[in-house]
Amino acid sequence: MTKARDIANAGTALTSVDATELGYVNGVTSAIQTQIDAKLATSTASSTYAPLSSPTITTPVLIAPEERMTVSATAATGTINFDASTQGVLYYTSNSSANWTLNVRGTSGATLNSVLAIGDAITVAFLATNNATPYRHTALTIDGSAQTVKWSGGTAPAAGNASAIDAYSFTIIKTASATYTVLGAGPIKYA
Repeated sequence: MTKARDIANAGTALTSVDATELGYVNGVTSAIQTQIDAKLATSTASSTYAPLSSPTITTPVLIAPEERMTVSATAATGTINFDASTQGVLYYTSNSSANWTLNVRGTSGATLNSVLAIGDAITVAFLATNNATPYRHTALTIDGSAQTVKWSGGTAPAAGNASAIDAYSFTIIKTASATYTVLGAGPIKYA
């Protein structure tokens, strides 16, 4: 059956409604179906509909979802900004040159605090390449403010892994305005 998607007609949008929900099976005339099909055929990405800003999906089944990632020929060192609104994974491919701090924010122009609602959680991953002299993650900040990380196993990492890619992940749970519980894991060695 035909799906009616993003049809804008006189300011009224008809979105993602299955023809059975419209009563197609129970007597919607072929003339109405023809009109719906015509609207779909002429609908473009530049239609006048507004995209959902925070959609809720009920009982989804995801098969191999794609995640936004940034790959950068950069060496981990100093403070590294992680823009959570544009990527889920940040991968530095050049050999680390010193220990680093990861600063998680929304974007360069938006704080993570302004992006997340209380009760929201995100998980971010940082991948750092090490050569024979390994370096490691030493601190996490959110919007520039230091955070206490609750590490998997109860202990913060004491060293990186030589000649490997180290993977760190952080689940950030917003519990109040600019207040977070952060769960950390890593480094997981890939060699």
